[in-house]
Order: sequence, then structure tokens, then C-alpha cells
Amino acid sequence: MAKQLLGKEVTASLNAKLTERAEALKAKGIMPKLAIVRCGENPSDISYEKGAMKRAETIGIETERHLLPEDVTKEALIAKIEELNADDSVHGVLLFRPLPKHLKADQDEIINHLAAAKDVDCMTDLSNAGVYEGKDLGFPPCTPQACMEILDYYGYDLKGKNVCVIGRSLVVGKPAAMMLMKKNATVTVCHTKTVDVPSIARKADIIVTSAGVLGSLTKDYVAPGQTVIDVSINWDPKKKDGKGGIAGDAVFDEVEPIVDAITPVPGGVGSVTTSVLIGHVISAAERTCS
Repeated sequence: MAKQLLGKEVTASLNAKLTERAEALKAKGIMPKLAIVRCGENPSDISYEKGAMKRAETIGIETERHLLPEDVTKEALIAKIEELNADDSVHGVLLFRPLPKHLKADQDEIINHLAAAKDVDCMTDLSNAGVYEGKDLGFPPCTPQACMEILDYYGYDLKGKNVCVIGRSLVVGKPAAMMLMKKNATVTVCHTKTVDVPSIARKADIIVTSAGVLGSLTKDYVAPGQTVIDVSINWDPKKKDGKGGIAGDAVFDEVEPIVDAITPVPGGVGSVTTSVLIGHVISAAERTCS
């Protein structure tokens, strides 16, 4: 039976440290604040927003919501972003993406109006450049950093380890590969055009799967001794006696008996991301002291 790498244990450890850092800032007269910008009433955005606000309250930082209509104009959204850039009391800004359909063509232009110093979920080009160059130009995406926090908490030394990352998105796959290499891992990135992904994955010490395809990581992809970090959140209509529920890429019942360790879905990577987000806000506030 594989060891389950539980997000709640990682989160508890992170939250304790973040609370101390937030209190230290307050002692200096600085209250870390996260501004959340949401366009419309997308249920998934609202769900994440509630989780982020609850986590912020637990750790002891402020949040403020800026709710804009779904038909918000490009000019109005940019004006709101510039307003938050200029507000010294706001240390981090979370703008939900994707933006409404009528703004899709302008999304890159809009999000790059955000100051990288306040970009706590790696939306801007400058933040992405920081991930690839290993510089503090902004902040890395919360999800791949949550993967790194899990590996760190459970004592994985990545130096010289072979890691297979499945997926090459800018949100998870590519930045995860960069962050793993920064820890001196040897990384292979697999994607939809990779030939024979199972044979590559079976040779890895660690698999990070972010394909976003339910049931895509089967027993054919894994081998004894491996660790699987399942990043994806998919909807599985067969779970809970046909009522449906969330699941990762891994066919858990097939993979878990073979590997040494695995993150469950739910209860794994996803549960750590909001703590990472709040940590970025605190880091942004700390940078104002330097």
C-alpha cells in the first residue's frame, strides 16, 4: 500500500509558519492584503475565492473583493488593475482567468498591466520570466509550487532524481519542470506528441501528472518505488455511486498498489494551493520592508 502524501499535513505546517510571518509584519505596522478581482459569477471562481478568503482569515491577513460584471469592458478592467497597482495597502492581486469570452483576444494585454510585484499567481510575462530565470521578478504559479511544497515537506531530495512531468502548460507543466530543475532534478516533459509516454514514465523516480485527463495515468505508466504527484482535478461521473466527484489523472485503484507514494485527489495538491497563494501575499508584503 502506497503512502498517501496528504495536503492537509503540508498545509498545517505552512499555515503555522505563515501566521508567524504575518504577525511579524503586523508588529511593524504592515497588514498583508490580497485583492481579488472577479468578472462575473463563474462557480469555480467563486469556490476558489471562498477558499482563498477562508485561508487568509485563518492565517490573519486581509482580503478585499472587487466584483465586476461579466460584460466589463477592457478599459474598465485595466483601470481597476491600475488602481490596485497604485494602492500601497494592497500587496497581492488575484485576477481570475480565463476572462469573459469577449475579452479573450485581449487577455494577454490586460493581465500584463498588473505589476509583477503584486502578481501572486504568475499571470504576467515578467512573472513567468522570473520562473525561467530563477529571479524574484514576481511569483511562480501556485499549483506547481504546491507540488514543490509537498515534496519538500515529505523530505524528498530531488538532486539527481529523474522526474517525468506529463503536461506542458504554462500553468503547471512548464513551470513545474523549471522549479524541479532548480532543485537539481533531471526532468523529462511529456505531452500529447510524445512517443510512448508509459515507457518514459516507468523509468522515472517521480511522476508529476498534469494532463487534465481523467484516467490517463494507468498501471502501465508506473513502477514500484515511484512517487506520483497528481495535480489534475477532473470530474468523474462514476464516483460516489454514480453521483460524481473530483478525481485526478491517475486511476487510483490501479496505481496506488504499485507505487511507493501518491497524492490523493481530492486531498493532495489542490488543498495546498491556497496556502501557497497567501504565502505569496506575505512575501510581497515582506519585500516592501527591504
